Amino acid sequence: MLKKKLLYLIILVSGTVFAQERIPEGDTIHKEYMIIEGDSIPREFIDLEEVLLLEKLRFDNETERRRYLILRHKTHKVYPYAKLASERLVELNSRLDLIKGRRDQKRYTKIVQNYIEEQFSAELKKLTRTEGQILVKLIHRQTGNTAFDLIKDLKSGWRAFWYNTTASMFDISLKKEFDPETDQEDYLIEDILQRAFQANKLEKQPTALDFDFLELTDKWKTTRKSGSNSKAG
Repeated sequence: MLKKKLLYLIILVSGTVFAQERIPEGDTIHKEYMIIEGDSIPREFIDLEEVLLLEKLRFDNETERRRYLILRHKTHKVYPYAKLASERLVELNSRLDLIKGRRDQKRYTKIVQNYIEEQFSAELKKLTRTEGQILVKLIHRQTGNTAFDLIKDLKSGWRAFWYNTTASMFDISLKKEFDPETDQEDYLIEDILQRAFQANKLEKQPTALDFDFLELTDKWKTTRKSGSNSKAG
């Protein structure tokens, strides 16, 4: 995958030119320049986006593999909803800064509230219990706020409490946070997202949380090895 991405970037280069520069001693050195499409200024290098080097997936058994594949399917399905929630929240906050009148702010907020609620209520009905659980955690990943707090801020504390009570009947807590540092399933979800971003299967949106995926990978790899050694012993 990494080789394919680098090859793709190289193909985007429209042409390569070579220039000669004279140095004081009279010798000639050759430098290679690249002209990027849409950029008329020759450059000695091109900027590459940071690419995570993801290890090949390995599973101890078929059950573990199937669990990962099911989690991947559900994560791919609900991530766009969490991404939409984050985009609407950012849009709401940015536009509220431009609206000076308090009454106008309330009117605009209500419009956005109703839109989000209508959009999500229709889609949430189609989700399974586990998909709902993943969505709640991804909303926290994308916004930095729990679904409970978002509803509380947009509506009222009572409505947030009511929503959380209703969700708890289906084993879904709107207060659930995304924690890949201590929850292995959350780490697997993050792994799924990073692979989907690289494969362009999902549109990447930065997380609002502060964690290092590579450090988490090393941590969970060590934990997994320790667990395997304990079983072997």
